[in-house]
Amino acid sequence: MFTVTFGAIVFCCLAALTAGFIDSIAGGGGLLTVPALLLAGVPPHLALGTNKMQSSMGTTVALISFANGHLVQWRIALWSLPFSLLGAAIGSNLALWLDEQILGRVLIALLPIAMVCTLVPKKERKGAGMSTVSFWVLIPMVCLTIGAYDGFFGPGTGSFLILAFHWIVGLGLVQASATVKVMNLASNVGALAVFLWSGQILWALALPMVVASCIGNWLGSRTAMRVGPSAVRRFLTVSLGLLLITLLWRTLAR
Repeated sequence: MFTVTFGAIVFCCLAALTAGFIDSIAGGGGLLTVPALLLAGVPPHLALGTNKMQSSMGTTVALISFANGHLVQWRIALWSLPFSLLGAAIGSNLALWLDEQILGRVLIALLPIAMVCTLVPKKERKGAGMSTVSFWVLIPMVCLTIGAYDGFFGPGTGSFLILAFHWIVGLGLVQASATVKVMNLASNVGALAVFLWSGQILWALALPMVVASCIGNWLGSRTAMRVGPSAVRRFLTVSLGLLLITLLWRTLAR
């Protein structure tokens, strides 16, 4: 039975605070919290369940903050949601047939390109001016593709959604970050329900991490709204950099 120490609580809460800040702006917070939980000695299944609890609550705070700032494009978010869930189901089934190492190597090659894309300025455009093709065709394609990636592999899904909604669909970076929180929350809550049902949450660690995550997400969402696209661009680079390091480590460790 794993015993939660004061040191583990402080360490994991600091990780949750930092991850919440980054995640609310650019996604990728799990790249910090899951390793932190494992380094603290939490067994893998408990680590995943505890992480989903703190990330779900933190994402809720970020979504409320962005919604209060009128940055969530609800029409786009609600149209995207079923395609993201369908894509995740497809990806989960693909995981039974394909080797995730192949996808990991492909991502290692593509991530530097994605990081460069975050640094290239792009004309900001309001969601209300979106073309018919973008709404009815591009959004389902983007959500099915990235949803399938989420179900199959997972890391960095929020960051990829922000990039796709910005570059392909045409949302401004802050609007994209705000809008994809709806999809992030839906997938988190779905996974959290499974972990709750199976009792795979370490409550003594999850509850303080929830507080830290909520604070981090609130601070991050306020920063994104105050600073604007430049904040999202910088933290997308950080998030994708963390993903690249994680993938390189996993590949070299095998």
